[in-house]
Amino acid sequence: MTIIDTFIPHRGPARWIDRLIEAGADHAVAECDVPAEGRLVHAGAMPAWAGIELMAQTVAAWAGGCAQREGRLVRLGFLLGTRRYQAECDGFASGSTLRISARREFVSDQGLGMFSCSIHHGSEQLAHAMVSVFEPAEAASFLGDLHD
Repeated sequence: MTIIDTFIPHRGPARWIDRLIEAGADHAVAECDVPAEGRLVHAGAMPAWAGIELMAQTVAAWAGGCAQREGRLVRLGFLLGTRRYQAECDGFASGSTLRISARREFVSDQGLGMFSCSIHHGSEQLAHAMVSVFEPAEAASFLGDLHD
């Protein structure tokens, strides 16, 4: 198990972020090493639209950090959607390290949240969006038959 595994429920090929750099009360920063193969990589790049999942997993890492600080277990959450996703490139080059940032705009008592997210390579911003998420108290009730 890697350290990031203690913050997010994603495992194996479903986990796209590699490191949690920081997780504060209102923000998280994670990194992804874009692989040469897998994760949708084609012609030496991961498509830019995959940035939405990188952002969502960074939000999940933020939620995991909050859970740990509060003495709770890490819970399953859901990506509801994005607003104004804008990428400044067609894809993320294999071999590059991306820094993904998520800043909490709000989170309701019912688990609905909105985060301002961005992806950088060095000092260059490659993508940004508003990400909507939902972390229910009992995720199993939302999964129905898929849970068993």
